[in-house]
Amino acid sequence: MTKTITVDDLKSLLNVIAEAMTRERDRLCELDGVIGDADHGIAMELGFSAAAKAVAALDSATSDPTLIFNTAAKAFLNAVGASSGPLYATALMRAGAAAKGKSFLTEDDMVDVFVALARGFQDRGKAEIGEKTMVDAWAPAAAACRAAREKGMSLEACLSEALAAAEAGTEATKDMVATKGRSSRLGERAIGHIDPGAASATVVVSCFKALFLS
Repeated sequence: MTKTITVDDLKSLLNVIAEAMTRERDRLCELDGVIGDADHGIAMELGFSAAAKAVAALDSATSDPTLIFNTAAKAFLNAVGASSGPLYATALMRAGAAAKGKSFLTEDDMVDVFVALARGFQDRGKAEIGEKTMVDAWAPAAAACRAAREKGMSLEACLSEALAAAEAGTEATKDMVATKGRSSRLGERAIGHIDPGAASATVVVSCFKALFLS
């Protein structure tokens, strides 16, 4: 049975992510403390809490998916001045662009939105797989999601594939030398530690899967 994703579903998604970031805040800060400024969990909690609150205030009857994503992007950016702010704002706006002109999303639309979201991080951050960033989780997740859909798999199955790829990509960052962001200054000393941005990306992907799991 195919799903129709409504404005209220997207509001719920952002709320689920915000709640997850509150739960994961300390773990993400601990990961960031090894190779960064130990504030990544705080930034993600602030950003998604602001995004969830902003979209909750919108009238569902007069809103569309693009407005939801664009409102979330603006709220996230206003709440988070650090590097993750512009990255998530760009990604959310890309998601909004992918949903343009639609009053609701089909399963195919949701896959397009997910892939656009992931691409936004890569384009804004100018990062590639293997550079120990959130892209190491997002890019494989998007590729897996798209590949699963092209095989005719359900949205739930596509997002399950995406989560497995994100988890594997995050784990792989342990063995990488960082070449982007603050952790790049550590060089080989960053080896053995998971990238916090990849870890938080996996949390986001897990929320997509959880919300749309039948």
